[in-house]
Amino acid sequence: MSENVATTRYRQARDELLALRGKHEEAVASFTWPDLGDRFNWAHDWFDVVARGKDAKALVIVEEDGSSQEVTFDEMARRSDAVGAWLAEQGVTRGDPVIVMLGNQVELWDIMIATMKLGAIIMPTTTAVGPNDLVDRIERGGVKHVIANAADTDKFSSVPGTYTRISVGESEGWQDIRAAYANVEGATPLDHPGTAPSDPLLYYFTSGTTSRPKLVEHTQSSYPLGHLSTMYWLGLEPGDVHLNISSPGWAKHAWSCFFAPWIAEATIFVYNYTRFSPGALLEQLRSREVTTFCAPPTVWRMLINADLSGGKGSLRELIGAGEPLNPEVISRVEKAWGLTIRDGYGQTEMTACVGNTPGSTVKPASMGRALPGIPVVIVDPMTGERVEGAGEGEICLDLSDRPLSLMTGYLGDEKRNAEAMEGGFYHTGDVATIDDEGYISYVGRTDDVFKASDYKISPFELESVLIEHPAVAEAAIVPAPDAVRLAVPKAYLVLVDGQEGDEATAESIFAFARERLAPWQRVRRLEFAELPKTISGKIRRVELRGRENELADADERPEGEFRDEDFPSLRG
Repeated sequence: MSENVATTRYRQARDELLALRGKHEEAVASFTWPDLGDRFNWAHDWFDVVARGKDAKALVIVEEDGSSQEVTFDEMARRSDAVGAWLAEQGVTRGDPVIVMLGNQVELWDIMIATMKLGAIIMPTTTAVGPNDLVDRIERGGVKHVIANAADTDKFSSVPGTYTRISVGESEGWQDIRAAYANVEGATPLDHPGTAPSDPLLYYFTSGTTSRPKLVEHTQSSYPLGHLSTMYWLGLEPGDVHLNISSPGWAKHAWSCFFAPWIAEATIFVYNYTRFSPGALLEQLRSREVTTFCAPPTVWRMLINADLSGGKGSLRELIGAGEPLNPEVISRVEKAWGLTIRDGYGQTEMTACVGNTPGSTVKPASMGRALPGIPVVIVDPMTGERVEGAGEGEICLDLSDRPLSLMTGYLGDEKRNAEAMEGGFYHTGDVATIDDEGYISYVGRTDDVFKASDYKISPFELESVLIEHPAVAEAAIVPAPDAVRLAVPKAYLVLVDGQEGDEATAESIFAFARERLAPWQRVRRLEFAELPKTISGKIRRVELRGRENELADADERPEGEFRDEDFPSLRG
């Protein structure tokens, strides 16, 4: 396909960042977001242009039983044309919000591209949501169409609305999208819908760790163009095979299982499993010659307890994402494979904005530096002013140089928008430190950081120490009210399989933490329990804080709680 001005400028921006791989300072100094003009649609103006006639694999999905499905770029372009034409016949048109609630299956990618080609608005939705969540999403998002697997259509039986019901597979009262695939070979390329770069493309619900999920609006450019920053952070190159562990419905899936790899013209590799097996994942990484691998800390922690002696295979880049990565994990993988896991940071509201990029020095516990095109600043929450030089404050984006990768705002929520954009900054709600070289280190959510004996406590810092203990799989630190110290750090812990949550284990963990933390950081209480999480897997510390406050109000000590004062060996 011939290139228009928008495509040419998009390619030039992409190629500039590819050429500046390993040259972080130069990339930050020289990169600017391209002007795409008054018409842009990523599926037409980028994907179709690079995909048509391209026989390289765009998508490979391997199932737990070893079966697989592979789709080339050219096939994906034609499949999405056929699906788009069929969706148009069902009434899907430009500007229509469409819930897409599917798993990691080829139809998900077909439908994402097809919906974009029509100019409709995609609302990715995890299959883990229930009817109450769906009612909220349909109402707030103004949903006109729903696409779901036949196995999930029952969830909508009690969800009111006049939305079109489209299923993958047969379901009574639903239109089966599989009919669209009869026309793949003869599919005619769809017409450009005429979308502008500022038109809406994606509605995302945040995971809601502390309150009701927010509804984030992204445009035809904010994610499709903005994820150039994510591509640069991941270190993707044309021809790479990229595996990212994340579930459909969440923004990170779009980051690393959709936009960033296909911006780079890399292969998206997906391994589907019902129960996570570190050994099976490692086998797939090696046998499928995966070159770039991104996973959340939970997966990395499981992998380091597996046998890494089989080597790194074809891996070139290792990335941690979703939550901050603990230094112990990075160290152990580095010793086994000679590769450093590079951490990074971003939110649903934006693309990657901070990262340890390929070729950069990685400092222990640091997420890296501001990425090209992203005006990251640290703001003092007391003064509202930018921190100059080294210091601590809230991670913000400077709106005087508003990055193209930032959301339009929270749909239908002017109060939250005003709060988020107060003082000329976009406020992330995350606290971090910055050093003289611009390296940013995560401290915690503004809601999670607390004071004990007048010292500020970073839950992440204490949790990083606790999970180094061989018995601990996961940890969450919250303040427990205390008459003397105002609050003391309490740890809620999940143990590795085979470990007993008894007195001996508690004493061992207390002693371990005591040796590695300053006196004012000392973990004073702990409890072995499952951690409350959002459906995206993030820990809801707000629930644990609430529990501690309720216990304090009732003057109760929960059964199963251990305190350092209970152990004579820890006194003094």
